[in-house]
Amino acid sequence: MTTALYAGSFDPVTNGHIDIIKRASTLFEKVYVGVATNLNKRPLFSVDERQHLLEQVVSAEKLTNITVDSFGCLTVEYARREGIQTIIRGLRAISDFEAEFQMAIMNRQLDSSIETVFLMPSQDYFYVSSNLIKEIIRLNGPVNKFVPVFVEEALRRKLKNNENKH
Repeated sequence: MTTALYAGSFDPVTNGHIDIIKRASTLFEKVYVGVATNLNKRPLFSVDERQHLLEQVVSAEKLTNITVDSFGCLTVEYARREGIQTIIRGLRAISDFEAEFQMAIMNRQLDSSIETVFLMPSQDYFYVSSNLIKEIIRLNGPVNKFVPVFVEEALRRKLKNNENKH
């Protein structure tokens, strides 16, 4: 069975992520979508919240060969532990390439039995990033073209709760 891992912070999950998840589900028999704990980022959503939003996506899209999980170790370590042969990375633009290429080469050095495959999102989502979505939401702009409605609602609730805390 060919199994792949699409790992990321997904803070929040966007239609670009969903596009890659759906296409990966047609290329591999089983796909893990792994919410990674990235120590270099300060996420808006907790790991559990991000995992729950991704589970909603999988359910809404009726993707039966997708498993959503989270992990706090190296991506290759998680892949090895789960018997995953392929890591999927999304590439939006040339600016993504250098960092993604460097990560792929490092992962190969850590475990040469695990391959990295790059997938590009649809041109409709080529420019969408989680950071841009959060900025638009913070400025009270519309994001319904870029994320599912339940993600937009979660973003607005989260930001409202954060404002109420200050």
